[in-house]
Amino acid sequence: MSSFTSVFDTYDWDDIQAKIYRTTALEVEKALSKNKRNLDDFLALISPAAQSYLEQMAQMSHHLTKKRFGKTIQMYAPLYLSNECQNICTYCGFSLDNKIRRKTLSEIEITQESEALKSLGFGHVLLVTGEANYTVNIDYFLKAIDQIKKYFANISVEVQPLSEEEYAQLHKAGVYSVLVYQETYHREVYKKYHPKGKKSNFDFRLQTPDRVGAAGIHKIGLGILLGLEDWRTDSFFNALHLDYLQKTYWQSKYSVSFPRLRPAEGIIEPNFIMDDTDLLQLICAYRLWNEDLEISISTRENEKFRNHIIPIGVTSMSAGSKTNPGGYTVDTDSLEQFETSDERSPSEISAIISGAGYQPVWKDWDAIFSFT
Repeated sequence: MSSFTSVFDTYDWDDIQAKIYRTTALEVEKALSKNKRNLDDFLALISPAAQSYLEQMAQMSHHLTKKRFGKTIQMYAPLYLSNECQNICTYCGFSLDNKIRRKTLSEIEITQESEALKSLGFGHVLLVTGEANYTVNIDYFLKAIDQIKKYFANISVEVQPLSEEEYAQLHKAGVYSVLVYQETYHREVYKKYHPKGKKSNFDFRLQTPDRVGAAGIHKIGLGILLGLEDWRTDSFFNALHLDYLQKTYWQSKYSVSFPRLRPAEGIIEPNFIMDDTDLLQLICAYRLWNEDLEISISTRENEKFRNHIIPIGVTSMSAGSKTNPGGYTVDTDSLEQFETSDERSPSEISAIISGAGYQPVWKDWDAIFSFT
């Protein structure tokens, strides 16, 4: 099967980085003047030269988002099923070398957590696990999905990379979207952050969205872990990946997320600092480049930033998130994957969205309307 690797290998990290940082104001203005923008325009809009145009970019992003998605923000919550992991990742609280109490939810506990989230109003849930193939595998996922699909209209997963056949099984079981983050597209730096485990295989992870797309999953979510490498260069490669996927698996929808490094057990300090203004620029650049792209902001971000980003470009937000297995009801004291920054309740976030003149959407689809 062909894959993104064939495209990725034709680009050089240093060349792209140099191009970003030598972008001129004239090139930014040219990108902003277009009705339809390409990857070269995206590169210009994430450059340092574009910082002076941030107000204009934000206004344009607001207009495009409202035109395409209306004044709605989809609400979702993560449901962590397990913190077991066989990888060593130097930035993650679940890393194999961290001496933490490991936990995988039982059937009863999955039901308790699902009922707790449902009682808060959520119709969309994101299932998250560490990467432990011997215990948290396709059989476990299928059983968990069968349990919870009566509670939620929309199920997404963020788990270890699987085979095309396994993704097809998830699709058949009712999974709507799959999120998989490359973490960083810098091949050599990737090795430093992932020294042991299946995740250390850069190319296998890079080819995962191809397997997801070939399996017919409705939506594919990409992202990088902001702080591992230069965010501008990494983001170009993430956009390059999205561009390839949209052209190859055009039947699927696409989303992008922006996880910034947050405090966690045994975590490294960010290699690159990305401030709120940088993140705002990146969100606007994605929206100006791709009007159809769904953009998600998690509770990693602080209250002030999340309040102000609502009208600018995002389409979905998490709320009340717990990043430990059983964190809502079962095992509230177990170790989180990372600390959340916005700890307001789902009802508070809903009120903030409404107060900004937008509609919080708890459920936008029902399985009864599925034609698959």
